[in-house]
Amino acid sequence: MARDRERSRDRDDRDSEFVDKLVHINRVAKVVKGGRRFGFAALVVVGDQKGRVGFGHGKAREVPEAIRKATESAKRSMLRVPLREGRTLHHDVTGRHGAGKVICRAAPAGTGIIAGGPMRAVFETLGVQDVVAKSFGSSNPYNMVRATFEALKKEDSPRSVAARRGMKVSTLQARRRDVDPEPVEA
Repeated sequence: MARDRERSRDRDDRDSEFVDKLVHINRVAKVVKGGRRFGFAALVVVGDQKGRVGFGHGKAREVPEAIRKATESAKRSMLRVPLREGRTLHHDVTGRHGAGKVICRAAPAGTGIIAGGPMRAVFETLGVQDVVAKSFGSSNPYNMVRATFEALKKEDSPRSVAARRGMKVSTLQARRRDVDPEPVEA
């Protein structure tokens, strides 16, 4: 009995570290002999605001139940994204899903989150403070969220690139400066 309470408390502590945002609710109807039966589909984004984020989809006859299912689904599909200084992306990335295409760009401190609707929810729950993002094509929230996640999967940190190449981060950055020198002002 006490063990069950401990497990429940641990689960509550783990759940409280996540922030969830409801992105979209869709009312769907099923036509039956007596009329229409209404159900709800929810799209939720969950993150810990420290570089982990996930999204989920849930369907039920009632809105709260659909949101709960979507939240559970989002927690099962979390993705870790490396952030520069814990506030922005390391480099520019693009992602696409279906007809939706997104471009996410790193931004200087103080810029804020310049992104629309579903993309903003993803960045807020991820913990990004400065980013400029643009979506093209489909404005469907499901496609925009999936395209944003495709872009975030491509995000790479200098540390992981250096480890993959078997070199030090400082060597990698020195090579980058040799290839891409800073502009000289006259």
